[in-house]
Amino acid sequence: MRAAIVSRFGGPEAVEITEVPVPNPGPGQVRIKVAAAALNPVDAAMRAGVFGSAGEQVGLGWDVAGTVESVGDGVSRSPGERVIGLATGHRTPLGTHAEYAILPADGIAPAPMTLDDIHAAALPLNALSAAQALDMAALTPGQSLLVTGAAGGVGAHTVELAHHRGLKVTALASARDEEFLHSRGTNGFLPRDAALPASAFDGVIDTAMLGDLALAPIRDGGAYIGVWPGQEPASERGIRVGALDVRADGTQLAELSELTDQGVVLARIAGTFSLADAAVAHARLTEGGLRGRIVLVP
Repeated sequence: MRAAIVSRFGGPEAVEITEVPVPNPGPGQVRIKVAAAALNPVDAAMRAGVFGSAGEQVGLGWDVAGTVESVGDGVSRSPGERVIGLATGHRTPLGTHAEYAILPADGIAPAPMTLDDIHAAALPLNALSAAQALDMAALTPGQSLLVTGAAGGVGAHTVELAHHRGLKVTALASARDEEFLHSRGTNGFLPRDAALPASAFDGVIDTAMLGDLALAPIRDGGAYIGVWPGQEPASERGIRVGALDVRADGTQLAELSELTDQGVVLARIAGTFSLADAAVAHARLTEGGLRGRIVLVP
């Protein structure tokens, strides 16, 4: 089968399409015939060597949508089932940017019935990140939340899910995204170049990675959640500081799939590329300015 890997770190040109054996599922695993797999900023980070060591093969791709083809021992999933899933891990030899992918059975979920595979592939990493960041923030209905980078993949899902959970949500984003974010559930909006109000919110989920700048708008004793472990600011004024390390969770992903079918969560696609053009897709991701995910199709 074909798979996108890097064997040397660098820019988009480092992405290789190589032939590898079709992997077999072990106990507790499933093999998915990949229909579509999203390209995320974490893939660019892996390609650049943020997580790896020189000389090792790194498989690209975390998100996947497709069908279960075969299962390992102890797995009750049925071949032919249409699923979505998240493959975490920074140094695996193969990821989901391939014709087949191996995932733990407890990390997959039924695909949303209302979405095609391309749109479904954009959900797992971003939606799970948003849900788990909100879990970490542990705010209660009626409390206020500022989401930085609110028009991005994780940020937009954070807005949607926070609104669904009964929080008062303010979005920090480009002015061109104000109307979209209001449609997804924001109560307030701040242009990204605006001065942040002091001590105005019970919590901040900082998908734009503003760091120390994002502490000022938090009330004493509030919560700050970043999305890049090790990059979060030091606590001050009793603010609880944490950073998300997203995990695969089939149960939570199934809930998010249902919320997608209910219209709470919206999958946005910026474009599609063939797996053979993965390097071109990486180059487009590097250019920035996307609203939605790039998706690779084998």
